[in-house]
Amino acid sequence: MRKRYSLIYFIAIITCLLQSSFLLSQQDTAPEGIELDPVTISATLNPMNASKTGRNILVIKGEQFSYLPVKSIDELLRYIPGVEVQLRGPMGAQSDIVIRGGTFQQVLVILDGLRLNDPNTGHFNSYIPIAPAEIERIEILKGASSAIYGSEAVGGVIHIITRTFAAKSGTDKKNLSLHGGIGEYNLFSANAGGYYQSGKTALGGGVLTNNTEGQPQRGTRGFLNNHTASLSISHFLNNNWTFNLRSAYDQRDFSAQNFYTSFTSDTATEEVTTIWNQLQLIHKGKNGRWTFDLGYKNVNDHFRYNAVSLANENRSQLWQTLLKNESKIDMNSTLTMGIQFMNKIISSNDRGNHSLYQGAGFFVLNRQIGEDFFLSPALRLDWNERSGWELVPQVNLSYQLNKVQLRGSAGKTIRDADFTERFNNYNKPLVTSGRVGNPFLEAERSISYEFGADYLVNHQFKISATAFARHHSRLIDWNPTLYSDMPRKENLSPTGSYALAKNISQVKTRGAEIDLQYVHSLNEENKLWGNLGITWLNSESSDSTPSFYISSHARFMANFSLQFTGKRLGLSANGIYKKREPQSASLIHAEIKADYFMMNLKANVFLHKNKSGLFVQVDNIFNHKGQDLLGSVLPGRWLSGGFSLNFQ
Repeated sequence: MRKRYSLIYFIAIITCLLQSSFLLSQQDTAPEGIELDPVTISATLNPMNASKTGRNILVIKGEQFSYLPVKSIDELLRYIPGVEVQLRGPMGAQSDIVIRGGTFQQVLVILDGLRLNDPNTGHFNSYIPIAPAEIERIEILKGASSAIYGSEAVGGVIHIITRTFAAKSGTDKKNLSLHGGIGEYNLFSANAGGYYQSGKTALGGGVLTNNTEGQPQRGTRGFLNNHTASLSISHFLNNNWTFNLRSAYDQRDFSAQNFYTSFTSDTATEEVTTIWNQLQLIHKGKNGRWTFDLGYKNVNDHFRYNAVSLANENRSQLWQTLLKNESKIDMNSTLTMGIQFMNKIISSNDRGNHSLYQGAGFFVLNRQIGEDFFLSPALRLDWNERSGWELVPQVNLSYQLNKVQLRGSAGKTIRDADFTERFNNYNKPLVTSGRVGNPFLEAERSISYEFGADYLVNHQFKISATAFARHHSRLIDWNPTLYSDMPRKENLSPTGSYALAKNISQVKTRGAEIDLQYVHSLNEENKLWGNLGITWLNSESSDSTPSFYISSHARFMANFSLQFTGKRLGLSANGIYKKREPQSASLIHAEIKADYFMMNLKANVFLHKNKSGLFVQVDNIFNHKGQDLLGSVLPGRWLSGGFSLNFQ
């Protein structure tokens, strides 16, 4: 008990130190490139300051990646306030992203305006096919966003904007970075990227690789070999037209033991290969701005349950187009309208061959009333080949009261079942146990509300507090189900043990979150940056049968990042504390404890200014033996070190 409270005290001490440093500060300017009220596009599709959107938005600059103790993008997201990343494996092996207590399919991931979420399963949503060096910024939009983005934007949206697609005409920039490291368990990690712009043309690219034999697990090792390569180009054809193009390749080969089951026979391995291509055309004219996006995603998933089982071979494809127009109605109003079309395809020896068409039309109005009041209504007419037409409204409000920005939002959200939820184990000749898809699933619907306030003390310190609620109907989750209650029994065994994808009648989620963001220039060479998020959650289900993912999210969570950068020395730390529903699976000796705390540390010694040098990193410094999801063992303490080179 004393240890548990000491962890909470530790986080409180960090907060006090940040506040004290702020009070002692005599400088009222933030370090270059870091803002607490940044311009964002995620909430309204039209560039505006975050404080005016009526939403709780966090923006993380891509440059933070190289300073913090993380080795993959999902690990970076894990320590952003209010974002719960449930790791199955380290360094990008696999993660489920949860915001405000939703299931992992209820967060939409977007790359430069196009959705990344895979039609096969939400477990692949954290496979972001770019190198960290390419990231300009990451915008985290918490709460309902289906009126703009459609299906899956329930708990929130994570929007990654890259340097190339954010390029501005007429500038000259050159940057090259290389980070490499080795560590215990034959770890080899490297992250390299470059960006070049001369006038009207910008070129960017990067590679990321993480490789290790892994720490010992139940009779095997948690190995991984993950590789990402990406190349992008932006060209300003003239004063009106801009052309952006990206192509990326991503391969993840890893141990997947007990990622999806709690059986002793599970010694699974998995390999997921993604090809990502996107094209963007932008036209700026006197009457507004047109943007056309075209994207194609191809994912090959090779999953083998154990050495004697037949491998699942799943190939999913996502074609998508998006056309939108932003126009200024008058001095105080802008209107964004768009149409979207998608085709989702799967070819699988396990799930069968299926195709699904979806389309939508939407508009977002941004209206300033007086000097301090901002109104942003949005409406989407969504069409799904399976479920037909759906009207999805939302309204966001923001009002500035002295140094406090009051905000509120209410909206409807939707989510359609993915191919795994509908057809898992559907095409096999005989299924003796495991999760079984349900082709009769209906789309989820929910109503979300939130009210919050932001206190921007000055350019250095921001406090945000939000209360929220979400009322679900027909939420989809996996439930233990008897053979006699299965809707389809053609390939099932009467003695089998099954979990069926079901629509749960009603689920109510209520919660509150506090976010602290702090940035301070001690002088020209020494800078301090940090954030802290605290989230309380409670979900109540009308279904008496326990479901898996609804009960997996934290009831209380605190996560933080803290970074000091000087001329010759850099120190950083991040950590997470969770309190959740305990679970156990005795056959595989798996246990989710009621609470846990994990913390990572990194020390940099700079040989040239504060850019290039050597580092030492310790992950899970307290060697906590924990699990985010039952059966998926997280690594213990892990020591690594390496170098970083940056040229500008």
